[in-house]
This record gives sequence, structure tokens and C-alpha cells, in this order.
Amino acid sequence: MVHCLATPFLFLATTTCSATCCDTAPSWWQWIDYVFLIVSFFAVMNSVKKSNSNFIKYALWTSWFGLLLFVINAKFNFFYTSEYIKFIPAFSLIALHLWNLKFYQSQVDECC
Repeated sequence: MVHCLATPFLFLATTTCSATCCDTAPSWWQWIDYVFLIVSFFAVMNSVKKSNSNFIKYALWTSWFGLLLFVINAKFNFFYTSEYIKFIPAFSLIALHLWNLKFYQSQVDECC
């Protein structure tokens, strides 16, 4: 749950940093978007395994790929978009993840 709430704020912080002081930001800060993409990848993978809804499964992966596309585009500028557009898939991941937990989570017991 912490990664769900922290990710959009860190994306906002890195976007603000890249717009104002990217040259002086530490290199680890400039790559933090990718760390959260990896974390969110495993969160989506885990949620999809436990979900009973095909719609939620496709929507989670679509949102994650949208986030990946916009984060990569923000770094390399393949096409013009607002830097803040990456919040749409980020917040949709949060909403879908919470929706999945509330309504579509299977009751599979986990061990180990």
C-alpha cells in the first residue's frame, strides 16, 4: 500500500526536479522513476495473479504499460506531451489496485 501512495508523489517530485534543477540532481534521483516502474511491475504482476476479474487484469497491465511509455518519453522526448501526463496511468494503477483489493481479490491462501 505504501508504494501505491508514494509513487505518484515521487513521480511529481522527480518531474519538478527535472524541470527545474536536473543538472544538479544526484544521478540516483534522476533514475528513481525506473525504480518505481520496477516496483509497480511486481505489484501489478502480483495483483493480476490474485484477481478474479479479466477486466482488472487487462486494465492493470494497460495502465502499467502507459506509465512505462510516458516515463520513457519524459526522459527521451520521442513525442511531445506534458510531463504530468504520467500521473494518469499512475493514479489509474492506484485506483485499479484498490478496486481489485476490495472487489476482485481471490481468497487464495499464500504460503511462504
